[in-house]
Amino acid sequence: MHRLIQSPRDPAFVQNPYPVYADARAMGPLVYWDDYGMMAAFGYEAVNTILRDRRFGREVPADQAPAIPDHLKPFYAVEAHSMLELEPPRHTRLRGLVVRAFTSKRIAGLGPEITRLSHDLIDRFPTGDFDLLTEFAQPLPVMIIADLLGVPRDMADQFLSWSHDMVAMYMAGRDRAIEERAARAAAEFSAYLSDYIDHRRTRPGEDLITALIAAEEDGTRLSRDELITTCILLLNAGHEATVHTIGNGVHALIDRPDRVDLMGADRIDGTVEEILRYDPPLHMFTRYAYEDMELFGHRFRAGDQVALMLGAANRDPAVWDSPDVFDPSRPVRPNAAFGAGLHFCIGAPLARLELVRALPVLFERCSNLRRAGAPIYGNTYHFHGLTALPVRAD
Repeated sequence: MHRLIQSPRDPAFVQNPYPVYADARAMGPLVYWDDYGMMAAFGYEAVNTILRDRRFGREVPADQAPAIPDHLKPFYAVEAHSMLELEPPRHTRLRGLVVRAFTSKRIAGLGPEITRLSHDLIDRFPTGDFDLLTEFAQPLPVMIIADLLGVPRDMADQFLSWSHDMVAMYMAGRDRAIEERAARAAAEFSAYLSDYIDHRRTRPGEDLITALIAAEEDGTRLSRDELITTCILLLNAGHEATVHTIGNGVHALIDRPDRVDLMGADRIDGTVEEILRYDPPLHMFTRYAYEDMELFGHRFRAGDQVALMLGAANRDPAVWDSPDVFDPSRPVRPNAAFGAGLHFCIGAPLARLELVRALPVLFERCSNLRRAGAPIYGNTYHFHGLTALPVRAD
């Protein structure tokens, strides 16, 4: 068995994990990652196979479910109803309800507003040096997902705060303070949405919350707790990954002399797919084995956990030529940025739309956009995104 010893909190690894991924991938399809105490797949074939294999799943096996300490009960009361953490039949029912409301027509209808909001944010760019994340990459997706759900935009800063506190639970090296902030955020977020759902019951609108309430009332039995958790999941996932992707994408594009050409209608889709492949926002997603099996030369026992390294899979030289080169002209093929199989990211079409609409506005309006300092990736593994992107746009 090949073993990898690499702390996910090592500063050099956080800033650039790809050399470690290459070394691990060269060891074979599955490597035991000592720091996580589980097998890990670093190649595209193994990652894609396990994501699609129904002998693996997200839900914790019943005999392994840990006791939940009192201080974390508000957080796990939300997680208990998250389709991200569930398997069929509950996952099938929840995802089906969301897909029914989260239609391609509803998503496509947000396109003009994404463009308009991009212009509005650029109009407000400060003079001199500023952080592109706080001025553009963060506010845009949270406002759009708020519009989609039908919650007030003036709550955007509060949504961001709650989301950051909750998402920190998935990062390496969490401590008691992080756990307490996450639990408090979950409780406050749930209380807010509970009240807002009551408001929408009496004053329905043309939004996703209204559509989900209607689905509940039509007899599909979406419980109140499931509705609250689904809204929290969509708000959290609907902007966290997009913030990182916008930041990582601009970081990859900003020094290219052909960047405006890459924003053209005939090239923007390929550019966005290359951004997602080259430096995706989520690098690890885990699964549990639900039965004993042998796969890629390793004997899994029921209950074993395996880490699927999405960022590593996207740079597999067996799939992409010169994978460490950012090349928007390369042929588009499926990558692992949004996962695969049953838990393929339900928000992928919206994330792509935001990038396709927002990036051309940014680079066409700010043709002289340039760096004003070194970008730094946050110590937030297994997410991979910048903490700041200092720029200047005279």
